[in-house]
Amino acid sequence: MSATTAATARAARPAELPRTRRAPLTAISGGAGQRGRRLDAVRAPLHAKSRVPFLVLCATLMIGSLVAVLILNTTLARGSYEMSKLQSEVAQTAQDVQGLQEGLSAAETNLDDKARSLGMIPAENPTMVSIETGKVVKGTGQ
Repeated sequence: MSATTAATARAARPAELPRTRRAPLTAISGGAGQRGRRLDAVRAPLHAKSRVPFLVLCATLMIGSLVAVLILNTTLARGSYEMSKLQSEVAQTAQDVQGLQEGLSAAETNLDDKARSLGMIPAENPTMVSIETGKVVKGTGQ
């Protein structure tokens, strides 16, 4: 059977008919050993390739990637909420520190006036105790 005859036979076959299994190939009598080299047109065996494993692999990869993206997105959103919460805590702490520093500065500027109003006077010759040696030290310097 030549290539053109096989092509026309395939084109003439209706598409609705179910495919039938072909008979297994067998050796023909009077082969190449008897008459020399001869080329014969031989039909290729039917290969029943199922596309199901490929479709299952594609579906699994798609579902797996969607789940990975969902988990990644959820993790990033949780991190974003936590970051904004921590930033607001940092801002509140900075405001508290600034308020305390302003209060400390105000207390330091009025310290002399408050001490004088309580009857305190500045010491002319202060005496201190050294923590390292435990001895009494006179004067402002060590």
